[in-house]
Amino acid sequence: MTARPTRSWMFVPGNKERFLVKAATADVDCVFLDLEDGVLPEAKAQARTMVAAALRTPFRPQRYVRLNAAATKWLADDLAEVVPAAPDGVCLSKCEDPDQVTDLAARLDELERCHGLPPGSTRIVAAIESPAAIIAAASIARAHPRVAALMLGAEDLALDIGLGTARVAESAELIFARSMVVYAAAAARVISIDGVFPNLDDPEGMEHDTQQARRLGFTAKSTFNPRQVAVINRIFSPRPDEIAYAQRVADAFAAAQARGDASVAVGGQLVDRPIVLRAQRLLEIAAAKEANR
Repeated sequence: MTARPTRSWMFVPGNKERFLVKAATADVDCVFLDLEDGVLPEAKAQARTMVAAALRTPFRPQRYVRLNAAATKWLADDLAEVVPAAPDGVCLSKCEDPDQVTDLAARLDELERCHGLPPGSTRIVAAIESPAAIIAAASIARAHPRVAALMLGAEDLALDIGLGTARVAESAELIFARSMVVYAAAAARVISIDGVFPNLDDPEGMEHDTQQARRLGFTAKSTFNPRQVAVINRIFSPRPDEIAYAQRVADAFAAAQARGDASVAVGGQLVDRPIVLRAQRLLEIAAAKEANR
C-alpha cells in the first residue's frame, strides 16, 4: 500500500463544531484536532468530547489530536477520552525531554490494551517549542518507536528566546532552531514539520517562508488556516520538472549498472548512488501523491 502524503498539517480548534465538520473533508494531508492552545481552559472538557465524537466519523485527512502538555492537569483526561476513538496519533505539546515521550507511550500501551486497539497504532508527534526542547530534539525523536514526527512550535520558542512579533527575512532568526529540528528528525528517520506562518494577510511572506522550509529540509509544514494549505501542498510536492529529471537520473543509472558502471553523467552532472537514491525517493513521493488524489 502506498504511503499517504503528510505535506500539510492543519490545526483545528476542538470545541468549534463547524471547523471540525469542515476539517473532515479538507484538502489537507493531516489535521491536529486541538485540545491545547486553541481551546480556553473552561472549554477543555467540551472540546475533548467533541473531538472524540469527530474521530468516530469519516475523515479524509489523517487525524491527530494535539494534547495538553505533560505538566498540565488535563493530559490524563485528554488521553482517556480521545484514545478510545482511535486517532491516527497524538501530538504531545511542549515536549522537553525523552522521558515525557516514553511516559506517554506507556499510557498509550495501556489504553490500547484496554480498548482493543492494535498495539502501537497511536503514533506520537513531539512538539519542539522551547530552547530545552531544541537541545534535546535528537533524543526526543529517538525516544520511542511510536514517534512519527517532530514539529517546531515556532511561536512559543520565539517567546522564550525574546524574539519580536514580526517575521524577518524568511524567518532568518529561526534558521538554527529549524535546522536542529530537521536534522534531529532526519537522524531518527521521522517526519519534520515546520511551524506555522502566522500572518494570514501576507501571502508573499507565506510563499517565501514555505519555500525556505523546504530548502532547509523539512518534509511538511503546519498551518492554522485552510487558505494556506494549497501553498504548502504545492511547495512540498515534487514539481513536474523535478519528477522528469529524477526519472532521467533513475533510468540512466539503471542503464549504467547494467553495463557494470557505478556512476553516469546526466545533463553534465555526475550521478552516483546517493543522487540516485534521492531521485528514487522523489519519485516515490510523487507516486504517493498521485495514488491519494
